[in-house]
Amino acid sequence: MVFKKKDFFGMRDLTAEEIRYILSTAETMKYILNQKNKKSPHLQGKSVIILFYEPSARAKLSYEMAAQHLSANVVDMTMATNDYQEKLQDMGQLVDQTGADFIILRHPMAGAARLLAKNVSASVVNAGDGFNENPGQSLLDLMTIKEQKGDFKGLRVAIIGDLIHSRVCKSNIWALTKLGASVCVSGPPTLLPSDIQKFGVDVYYDAKKAVAGADVILTSRMKNETKNKNLVPSLTEYKHFFRVDENLLHYAKPDTIIMHPGPIQRGIEISADVIDSKRCIINDQIANSVAVRMAMLYILSQIGGGLK
Repeated sequence: MVFKKKDFFGMRDLTAEEIRYILSTAETMKYILNQKNKKSPHLQGKSVIILFYEPSARAKLSYEMAAQHLSANVVDMTMATNDYQEKLQDMGQLVDQTGADFIILRHPMAGAARLLAKNVSASVVNAGDGFNENPGQSLLDLMTIKEQKGDFKGLRVAIIGDLIHSRVCKSNIWALTKLGASVCVSGPPTLLPSDIQKFGVDVYYDAKKAVAGADVILTSRMKNETKNKNLVPSLTEYKHFFRVDENLLHYAKPDTIIMHPGPIQRGIEISADVIDSKRCIINDQIANSVAVRMAMLYILSQIGGGLK
């Protein structure tokens, strides 16, 4: 197929066909990464700007590695975290005038990637915008699920935890429902968006009901925002009701896989023994991160990537 978008904003914008195309391309990139010579010339002569207004060592590393494996020139312009909007617009003009081809943007303001894309000719990749979306993390989650389960149709996926502050959970809901999976969510009422059912998901406040018959369990990280705003009485109470541990997994399928976007807080979102078990495939997610980002950049280079 021909991918007609210049930018990657979120999974909400993509069709099921487009998502499958990206995943198929990521499989090709993973094959390249498994060769002795991991370099591909597809972005030779192109420049990739890493523009992070929020820290994320994992995401930044995977995007940098992806661009380098595609032979692009990479410039890290990580910014301080004050006066976001003015600095974003100013930096966009600067980057555009210097001839950048791709901008990887991570920003605390929802919609920041769209705002930047309106003012630059470079292709903009959303690496996370506020509490909105994180398509890169979602795509690597999808790739990992596909490798483990074969297809998405008929899968039952349970998403557990803080969905208000988790942009990747929102991206995963958009993507999984488009691909034919049945999605349910579970968490304290204070951590679930009031309009969550409009996403086409089932809502359970009892995690045992959510994981019953689940093929995949996706957990979210408990953010500082959650703890600081007293949205849960205590982490101890949260763990009692919503931590993924052996007691909770008793209600799930024996071959259920457990995933987490990272960085994980051992013993809070998932118990230590489950993290170290074969059912927890966090390392597989990490292993797919570079291939997915390579696919995103390669696909955008076919129509965007600074091309007028």
